[in-house]
Amino acid sequence: MNQEFLWRVVINIKVRNFYYLIVGVLAILFAVTHAWNGQYVVLVTNDIMAMSMDNRTVLTYVWHIITAENLVFGIAFIFMSFQSEQSKVRFTAWMIVTILVVRLMVILGVTAILDVSALTDTLLDSIAIVIYVALIILGTTKKNKQSAG
Repeated sequence: MNQEFLWRVVINIKVRNFYYLIVGVLAILFAVTHAWNGQYVVLVTNDIMAMSMDNRTVLTYVWHIITAENLVFGIAFIFMSFQSEQSKVRFTAWMIVTILVVRLMVILGVTAILDVSALTDTLLDSIAIVIYVALIILGTTKKNKQSAG
């Protein structure tokens, strides 16, 4: 492949869904902040250090599963934002919405069961997930509105 051909390919790439692009960037930022928060705040407290190594290991990988999920979602949405036929990626977007809504239900449900007074501590995470889901849903409806006009 020559350089001119590659340049034409890059120039012809167009963002087809800005909502997905924004969600992708946000998801990658969420992954970075989640990893940082876990490594430098949550997973280094005295309570964690008092746990057995087995329990610390489980808590660490469970924490970073969400980090990895967010990173994968971010990369997927960035690629999906360039897809010319948005109907081909709509199902994926709805599956991710489902995962995020279930994630929010688990956060709120477990918090309510263990310490209902701590629900206010989940406010920032809850707002972030709701905004994230709203942007994805806007992205799924964007193409339908364009083709109707």
